[in-house]
Amino acid sequence: MKLVKIPRMEKEEYDRLIAESYVSRIAFFGEQYPYIAPFLYVFDGRYMYFLSTKYGYKIRHFQRNPHVSVEVERYSPDLSSYTFVTLSGRLVEVDAAAEKEAVRERFVRMIKDKKLSNRVLAALGHAPDEPLENIVTEERSHVWKLTDVEEIVALKNV
Repeated sequence: MKLVKIPRMEKEEYDRLIAESYVSRIAFFGEQYPYIAPFLYVFDGRYMYFLSTKYGYKIRHFQRNPHVSVEVERYSPDLSSYTFVTLSGRLVEVDAAAEKEAVRERFVRMIKDKKLSNRVLAALGHAPDEPLENIVTEERSHVWKLTDVEEIVALKNV
């Protein structure tokens, strides 16, 4: 029996997957086991940015070791088609005020463009009944950027 390998995606394919998607999973180095959490993100064509609430396991894991793997996937309900990309790199906290504001504005646009429920605001440190623009005007979350990507695994089934 011959082993069948899943084909790799080209850079333009996985960049398109990252650009079109908005939900990822980040794997942190945990204490004994990896810690994996879902994150919304925005992509500017070069960097993936994440908003992180200022509480939870992820903060402790990030502070101890900022090296992570980020996974983005797309699949059909019956799994007849699927693609995924995993990027291994380092998260850094964005400190520059202008960059943070631009990222927060991208999040507001993404939420509006994708017509996401206001309930998603809770994942960003805000109540669902608050104005969406509070993401920009109130700093209730950290802004993280994926940098120093050392490995990219991008596969597809077609």
